[in-house]
Amino acid sequence: MRRRLFVAAAAVLVLGTGATYAPEYGSGGDHNETRHTYVGTDEIIANPDRGFYHHTETHARVDGTGYAPLDPVKLQEWRQNEQITQILRVFYLERFVGADLDKAYLDQVRADFRTARDNGVKVVVRFAYAQPKDAWPYQPPYGDAPKERVLRHIDQLAPVLRQNADVIAAVQAGFIGLWGEWYYTDHFVADPANPGEVTDADWAARREVVLALLDALPDSRMVQVRTMMMKQRIFNRPTGVEGALTSREAFSERNVARVGHHNDCFLASPDDFGTFLSDPITLDQEYLAQDSRYVPIGGETCTVNPPRSEWASASAEMARYHYSYLNSDYNRDVLGSWGANIDEAKRRLGYRISLRDGEFTDGVRPDRALDVELSLRNDGWASPYNERDVELILRSASRTYAVNLREDPRRWSAGRTVEVEAEICATIPPGRYDLLLNLPAAEHSLATPERNSDYAVRLANADVWEAATGYNDLHHTLTVSRNQPRTGDCDDARRPHRVD
Repeated sequence: MRRRLFVAAAAVLVLGTGATYAPEYGSGGDHNETRHTYVGTDEIIANPDRGFYHHTETHARVDGTGYAPLDPVKLQEWRQNEQITQILRVFYLERFVGADLDKAYLDQVRADFRTARDNGVKVVVRFAYAQPKDAWPYQPPYGDAPKERVLRHIDQLAPVLRQNADVIAAVQAGFIGLWGEWYYTDHFVADPANPGEVTDADWAARREVVLALLDALPDSRMVQVRTMMMKQRIFNRPTGVEGALTSREAFSERNVARVGHHNDCFLASPDDFGTFLSDPITLDQEYLAQDSRYVPIGGETCTVNPPRSEWASASAEMARYHYSYLNSDYNRDVLGSWGANIDEAKRRLGYRISLRDGEFTDGVRPDRALDVELSLRNDGWASPYNERDVELILRSASRTYAVNLREDPRRWSAGRTVEVEAEICATIPPGRYDLLLNLPAAEHSLATPERNSDYAVRLANADVWEAATGYNDLHHTLTVSRNQPRTGDCDDARRPHRVD
């Protein structure tokens, strides 16, 4: 607050709302500020862009079969029964290896995104052409498409991706090789029988694919690649901390700041079956620990590999590498070995933001300034990686106003407590206003009254969440009237706008 306060009463009243409240007096003796302390919860919370996901895939086979649309009933079951808010959607394009995508197929993809949006789910997207046709060791031809065809398909998909970016959590680079994982490929390596030998020309072709995919997406969305080396080679960055993103580069519109990572053999071996490729391996580990502070990382476990795949090691690595999401379907033997700790993973994958305390003006005259201070903590393993607004809501019986607090939750790092301070001008009619905190999606399409509760952030506190609105109740009431104490002027204060 602009004035330092002292506690004038020793008693603390415990409200039935789950917040605690201690009256405090201003230095001039007026009783015009209140501090609230909020109670945390261990509840597993369904928040967007984080947590466990379910794997889904669909096919466009040569005979015209294979497209399985998203099932809205299944999406609702996952969200309601498992608190799962995202899926991986792999679109296999077998029929189009030698042809353009047709309108009917693009319409099917659009319909899947509509289904996701209508059911409160985000999508991690991947496009690919081929799965193994025989048992390992896999032999060429693998069945993926040449560079020119890939670039043409990305160009065709660009309008669909842009139109539906609101429900896209991230896009995995895909397209190249079996499963779209960039290894077993017919076209992006000099000798398909030796897929580990990638020439400079091959890297140049792969770079074109990533840059085309970044161009196909709005600047607000990120692409993920399968190994750290891929990002390093594409953007000519060294491994180790030296090559990783800096705080200054983070969340900019530069392409290097829009590429994250997915590890689909997490915990499987010392190098995760070729995911960590530096010599020594510690360089890639240090690189990922730093880079993942600012870009999304997720994936799946691959095989039981004790003790590394057991909980003590797994949880330490998910914290070190800032994991936002993990496959709940695979590998179930690995996940099963975590026992009851699986609930801790459900809580801490991605971000987990809670209120600690808040300090608020009690009463203000019209057109004068009021103060708000909030202390929040992120106890998750990562920060939010997609842009998100932070709004203070002022709601009376007849009107609702919002004030953008100009905060960037992507900067609310794992393990950090952040202080949010705002001076607000009471350019609102006299009355009593409940204060609430709203952390909506940046896209208007998801911040509407109909969708906000699905796509806004629910804080990890007891008795603050309003399921009907997606707001978090701060349990404070502001009085605006002409007989309130005189507060500061509004020269630098933010002004509310009506939202109802």
